[in-house]
Amino acid sequence: MTVRFITRTAVLLALTVIFQAFHAPQLITGTLVNAMLLISAGFVGTWSGVIIGLFTPVLAFLFGIMKFPPMIPFIMIGNAVYVLVFSSLKNKPVSMVLGSVVKFLWLSATVYFMLPLFGVKVPALMVQMFTFPQLATAIMGGVLALIVLVFLRKNLVE
Repeated sequence: MTVRFITRTAVLLALTVIFQAFHAPQLITGTLVNAMLLISAGFVGTWSGVIIGLFTPVLAFLFGIMKFPPMIPFIMIGNAVYVLVFSSLKNKPVSMVLGSVVKFLWLSATVYFMLPLFGVKVPALMVQMFTFPQLATAIMGGVLALIVLVFLRKNLVE
């Protein structure tokens, strides 16, 4: 890891924390957090996005945004998969949509099958939050990220 990587990742994580700290509705916060994951991956590197994706559910819990701790590791995995799929293909719009669908399927499977398999009763509100809104916020965040990444590439010198 370079100083540039650490610094940029830290700044992007700080911005993500600020977005979470506003306690905006899920549609806004989720969109902004997903955008930051892909902006980090696209601008700094895949592992920057993964690192930020690992911190965000823990921070959401600490801020009182996410009130169901059993979801934390599953959200971490969903965020990592979202970033890894996005980073794996050259065609960024396609990889963003594919990553969004995979994240949505993972989180939906978690609340419908995986947690109940371990005997965890998932409240209806959590099922609602971790199904289709996840697909919507991942896609909207991805579109926002693609726009920001174009701007960053055109206007910032590496």
